[in-house]
Amino acid sequence: MEEALARFGPPEIFNTDQGSQFTSIDFTKVLLASDIKISMDGKGAWRDNVFVERLWKSIKYEEVYLRACETVSHTRTSIGRYLDFYNGRRRHSSLGRKTPDHAYFNQPLLAAA
Repeated sequence: MEEALARFGPPEIFNTDQGSQFTSIDFTKVLLASDIKISMDGKGAWRDNVFVERLWKSIKYEEVYLRACETVSHTRTSIGRYLDFYNGRRRHSSLGRKTPDHAYFNQPLLAAA
């Protein structure tokens, strides 16, 4: 987390579940020292990981399992390319057939490959 804060700067709000790693004094101290508001979902709530689990399922089935990556560097490039596609060109039914970039940042729609 400290590396991410150094590279990308502090977010306004940090949202997690109530796992012990996120409620520890050491973890929360870093957030509070950077004036980051802490938001925690209910302990054991089913919705905590739904988005991330669905995203990783898409990444695995639509990219990782279809490519034979031989190095970590190649894997990072492959997943990065997929995330660019997922956010910028892949239309999502839950977003009214818009891409996430268009829905959240009002970016123009690009033609899908």
